[in-house]
Amino acid sequence: MPPAPATSFIIPIPLLMLIAVTTMPLLLAGGESIPTTLDGPFKPTTRRFDPSLRRGSDDLPIDHPRLRKSNVSSDLPEQIALALSTPSSMWVSWVTGDAVVGKNVKPLDATLVSSEVWYGKEKGKYTLKKKGNATVYSQLYPFDGLLNYTSGIIHHVLIDGLEPGTKYYYRCGDSSVPAMSEEISFETLPLPSKDSYPHRIAFVGDLGLTSNTTTTIDHLMDNDPSLVVIVGDLTYANQYRTTGGKGASCFSCSFPDAPIRETYQPRWDAWGRFMEPLISKVPMMVIEGNHEIEPQASGVTFKSYSERFAVPSTESGSNSNFYYSFDAGGVHFVMLGAYVDYNQTGAQSAWLKEDLSKVNRAVTPWLVATMHPPWYNSYSSHYQEFECMRQEMEELLYQHRVDIIFAGHVHAYERMNRIYNYKLDPCGAVYITIGDGGNIEKVDVDFADDPGKCPSPGDNVPEMGGSCPLNFTSGPAKGKFCWDRQPDWSAFRESSFGHGILEVMNSTYALWTWHRNQDVYKDDSYGDQIYIVRQPILCISPATS
Repeated sequence: MPPAPATSFIIPIPLLMLIAVTTMPLLLAGGESIPTTLDGPFKPTTRRFDPSLRRGSDDLPIDHPRLRKSNVSSDLPEQIALALSTPSSMWVSWVTGDAVVGKNVKPLDATLVSSEVWYGKEKGKYTLKKKGNATVYSQLYPFDGLLNYTSGIIHHVLIDGLEPGTKYYYRCGDSSVPAMSEEISFETLPLPSKDSYPHRIAFVGDLGLTSNTTTTIDHLMDNDPSLVVIVGDLTYANQYRTTGGKGASCFSCSFPDAPIRETYQPRWDAWGRFMEPLISKVPMMVIEGNHEIEPQASGVTFKSYSERFAVPSTESGSNSNFYYSFDAGGVHFVMLGAYVDYNQTGAQSAWLKEDLSKVNRAVTPWLVATMHPPWYNSYSSHYQEFECMRQEMEELLYQHRVDIIFAGHVHAYERMNRIYNYKLDPCGAVYITIGDGGNIEKVDVDFADDPGKCPSPGDNVPEMGGSCPLNFTSGPAKGKFCWDRQPDWSAFRESSFGHGILEVMNSTYALWTWHRNQDVYKDDSYGDQIYIVRQPILCISPATS
């Protein structure tokens, strides 16, 4: 059952009348009402981990049918993926050739192959053709006993001239070989407009490649999204030694003598194959997490993430794969980087100010932000880990009245009451943690407010950036680092694997549903559901007023 409302925000009567005008019927098929954020703030509710479930599972073996390479010829495209560019253009990415693991590895020559996409609005009729670029990368570990990796050839092609809400058929590859893929189709999203939205937007984080991951993705595909957003931590290739073998839920525990945080890069290729049935037909937008850092001895980081994914960084003016923005119908997304400079004096903050200043809420009423680590989190895991980032960036997002902020990192689910600066606020964002995709590190079950589970201020330190632990200055936890009960700002939390679906109904109402993996075979069953309601009349943005 959804959490019961707590004491409501005090809203002036004239504004309540205006809000009531926009109220729409909010009923399930059986007549049961779906709560809305207007009913909040909600009394904090916890659904404890179900002991009949396993907390996690091992990774799928590299030779699993959904992970192994199936193409007879290495010239044929595999790991095909789509990503949004602009409302009228799309990135198509894929890999050809064979990756190599060994002591002495020689990169493939990406200039010897062509990167082509043929596409059109009718099956078998490709009236448009585009060429793009190809690249390779290496992951190098000059240590005794460690192996190096060089990738297959990674292709990125930008196709444009796309019409909104239209089905396209395409093939990708090199026609000179010839080595073109089979025909695949996708449907474009609607143009930015207050009256047009993607059918369904899926959110998931911290996926990995376990048996739980397969349930998550199969369940997500059954929900038929038109866009997939992954909030970081994709493959968990860094839970392995460079020699492969068996991955570990804790790398430092299992491999204490490793000279560096190693990775087994073929897990990236396996992940690309695993995801292809979904992301070759539905665009996927990603942001980096800590498991994408993957340091090399030379100091290079994020090489796999940077080379494998095409994102609209140039299109959105960020010129960085670590933070960017895009439109999906009447929703404007800002994807924020937690593992690059986020200080108010830095490049990311300057870009964010410029990007938010250009948002026209008459065209894209909904403003959604994503990042990998949560700013609000009542679990022991990663508790207050990115408090520095919150202090640097939250005010700007609040001033521009960002509606929803999604994060991962914590391997569980949590939805907050509307909040700003640790205070309940009817104009604050709805924060949602969705880092429960199913990875090898298992689901998080401990809460910081449980007896003996409050971390010390020095326990959760980011891999990159500073640490700013704070004691609360007001409320029931005044003077303390942790609450002694579920915080008022935490509306609902549960330790289960799953994914979420956002269905934007109009310029003020969006239905959010969290689907648990254990409900995959149950009709009309879910872990959490609520209408998120924008209140533009009450919450006028001080940044634009």
